[in-house]
Amino acid sequence: MDEARSDDEANVRRGAMRRPNKPIGASPGLLVAPPDAKRTRVRVIGYGPDSVEEVVDARCEDVERMCGRHAVLWINVDGLADIDRLRRIGKQFAIHDLALEDVLASHHRAKWESFDDYDFLVLRMPEHVEGGALHTDQLSIFSGTNFVLTFQQHHGDCFDLVRERIRGGKGRIRGWGPRYLLYALLDAVVDSYYPELEAIGEQIEELEDDVLVDSKRVSHARIHEVRRDLLQLRRGVWPLREILHEIDRQPERASPLDLSPYFRDCYDHVVELIDLIETYRDLAAGLMEVYVSVVGNRMNEIMKVLTIIATIFIPLTFIAGVYGMNFDPAAGPWSMPELRSPLGYVICLAVMAISAIGMLIWFKRRGWLGRRET
Repeated sequence: MDEARSDDEANVRRGAMRRPNKPIGASPGLLVAPPDAKRTRVRVIGYGPDSVEEVVDARCEDVERMCGRHAVLWINVDGLADIDRLRRIGKQFAIHDLALEDVLASHHRAKWESFDDYDFLVLRMPEHVEGGALHTDQLSIFSGTNFVLTFQQHHGDCFDLVRERIRGGKGRIRGWGPRYLLYALLDAVVDSYYPELEAIGEQIEELEDDVLVDSKRVSHARIHEVRRDLLQLRRGVWPLREILHEIDRQPERASPLDLSPYFRDCYDHVVELIDLIETYRDLAAGLMEVYVSVVGNRMNEIMKVLTIIATIFIPLTFIAGVYGMNFDPAAGPWSMPELRSPLGYVICLAVMAISAIGMLIWFKRRGWLGRRET
């Protein structure tokens, strides 16, 4: 795991604290790349009902050339290292410098804002890295009258099926304008949370079985990792509910079509995700309690065995201590006459054995050895 992922985990533990990229006191709107910024790659897809044009690893000249030639222009930017390209793209679509500054801010609070010519959204998108660790990538979306801009901090996303639908002209996406593309992107982000939750649900079931059957196979760190992943998903999903609610309340900017049912359907999926996350969080919290209880019970069993062993040796130690005092039997009739007995050693060992066996039988009948039958 590289430094960027480690920083992400640290921010999760600190409550996703936002750290400004620019120096303290710098001018508002100053664009500074994050310290872990990736190489900038731009993909442009322009389409309409009857045409589609796609440029992978596009230059700013390609973006300028394709503006106005298509009904909808989708510019997807992966990596935020090239500030000059970001500034040039922002100027091309009249994006406010403060909005671009929010794009570059690591771990920005999820939000929705409406400007005169476009809407601006910031949200979290789940992603996987090596080892199966869960992380979220910040996704910034600008939705205008004939364009959609998406900015991601890392390479890779969950929009491959959306691109396939655009290329193949499948469904309504090629004829329903940029607002429907915004819905398609939001729906893809929401759907990408389901596999993560499904995987976490399987982990919780596995941990429950291991805790109840063989708690030695479970560690406190594994349960804590599940709870941390759930917390990260919760921080990514919860703001989506308010964002979708605000989008549904806004009038259509560039399309006469009523897309409210689609955004409400996406809103319902978010509510379902929140319910699942809260359910899994309760299960994970209960799992931690069960784990602590099982570990405590196992420790109690160990202490019980050690206590029984110590209890058995108490009378044996007493007998050995009494007859180890070496009193002279010639000193008087009460000065250990047993020391002169030819069977004294055998009798002493027999008494010790009978004492130990008797105590074991008594412990067994009391149910202190193993499980007591009912």
